Amino acid sequence: MAGHTFLGISGSLRRDSFNRKLIREAARLYGADRYIEADLDLPLFNEDIEDSTGIPASVQTLADQIAGADSVVISACEYNKSISGVLKNALDWVSRTKGSPWRDKPLAIMSAAGGRAGGERAQFALRLCLVSFRPRLVPGPELMVARAEHEFDADGRLTNERYLKVLTEQMEQLRAEATARRAA
Repeated sequence: MAGHTFLGISGSLRRDSFNRKLIREAARLYGADRYIEADLDLPLFNEDIEDSTGIPASVQTLADQIAGADSVVISACEYNKSISGVLKNALDWVSRTKGSPWRDKPLAIMSAAGGRAGGERAQFALRLCLVSFRPRLVPGPELMVARAEHEFDADGRLTNERYLKVLTEQMEQLRAEATARRAA
């Protein structure tokens, strides 16, 4: 895909998080020319900050990355049966920026978690958060990597063939959505 930019967003700030490994695997399988990994280490959303100094530069950078990407993947870790505060904070901040960066953006969501459900509740909660932004959410296949501590090798690569098959199909769907959007 000539010139395609792929943005990966991990709901975890941890450098070696399973969700970060998963977005990197997604980027590898997608095969974009340019891969960007979003930084969600943002200030806590506070309307007083916005009123006094405007949108923080780090938030505007994220919004610009979303707007400029051909495809976006969010890997949502599950905290207390929902998405992480880090991810919710980022969504809240970006919703305050101009230009609706999520609008019609080809987007796939996935999750990796230590539990047996693989972050299923986080994906459900994330879908609810995204509805008002109106992205072009790839409906499936759904990818929920359960017991993630056993599913990646020392290089951060997925080792489970079933998960790799689902991730490959999901990235093919995302690539097709991005290609169709470009052609329109």
